[in-house]
Amino acid sequence: MPNAAAIDGTRIAYQVRGVGQPLLLLAGQSNNHTWWDPVRSDFEAQYRTIALDWRGTGESDKPDEVYSTVGFADDVVAVLDDLGLDSAHVYGTSMGGRVAQWLAINHPQRVDALVLGCTSPGAAHGYERSQEIRKALADPERADRVLLEIMYTPAWLAHNPGPYYVLGDPTMPSYAKRRHLVASNRHDAWDALPSITAPTLILHGTDDIFSPAANAQLLADRIPGARAELITGARHAYFHEFRSVASPAVLAFLTAAQDGS
Repeated sequence: MPNAAAIDGTRIAYQVRGVGQPLLLLAGQSNNHTWWDPVRSDFEAQYRTIALDWRGTGESDKPDEVYSTVGFADDVVAVLDDLGLDSAHVYGTSMGGRVAQWLAINHPQRVDALVLGCTSPGAAHGYERSQEIRKALADPERADRVLLEIMYTPAWLAHNPGPYYVLGDPTMPSYAKRRHLVASNRHDAWDALPSITAPTLILHGTDDIFSPAANAQLLADRIPGARAELITGARHAYFHEFRSVASPAVLAFLTAAQDGS
């Protein structure tokens, strides 16, 4: 994988697949570019997809220092610069959606159209997961199974034994995992969200308890002209399990944004 040099010199690995207009795909917390593997082919026929390994994951450098969603957005800009791209469409899910917010806020000229999936404006103003969920995820004996059940419906899990690409990068050092958790938990873009100028679509599963679905309308009300779509019955990994609904919705939105409609 090629590498871009971040502002501080950290190497950010990225992967490019497909043809057409550039589409940045931003993964969730403690995950790398493989987060998108199950659905990336949905976009490659029309878009040049770009997926990166967050610092601390995959083939990117893993400095033991403070991470932030603002800083991750700057890393994304470094990837765009390395590719010689002035701008791209941006699709971010979970923590990737939080990073995408800052990308659209701090670097508006780099974002053509914005899709925010299963994300929130941050704990200070958003709807957060329950303490019960937090405790279950903190239990090492239960965490993997609980996370699977948060991501997917029981019916889907019964017929899809894996592999699963949304459970975190197993190669991450423990300190990097902690750094990612703190970065996501400290995200707060509330005051700046009204400054977003990119056309924005917000997608969320109605049965998401990891990032409650009420966050979707909260973001839509805060971002000028944004539109929220809820996917009935979907959990946090709506983009994978419900790809037959989610991917066409994203493609239709991007086409409309390009046409200016």
